[in-house]
Amino acid sequence: MSFVLVVRMRAKEGMEEQAVELARELAAATRTEPGCEAYVPCQDPEDARSLLVYEQYRDKAAFEEHGATEHFQRLAVGGLFEAVESPRERTFYETL
Repeated sequence: MSFVLVVRMRAKEGMEEQAVELARELAAATRTEPGCEAYVPCQDPEDARSLLVYEQYRDKAAFEEHGATEHFQRLAVGGLFEAVESPRERTFYETL
């Protein structure tokens, strides 16, 4: 079973482009992690402020390792999370 996280967030007014660029950079870096099976950032085509990220890891430990990486701390905590409104909606799943 894989560990899945779906995150819904809303970019702050005027920060849509910054949020998208940070999400793209974070995705590219995260996909290099050995425990990452998929990392797909998405943007609503009718609402540029609405973002969704689908994340899939081999297990919960790999997800936790992701949160401790330098690129997550720099791009998400130090960038993306500042460009989006709080709170982010996070939902966890396991594949069947």
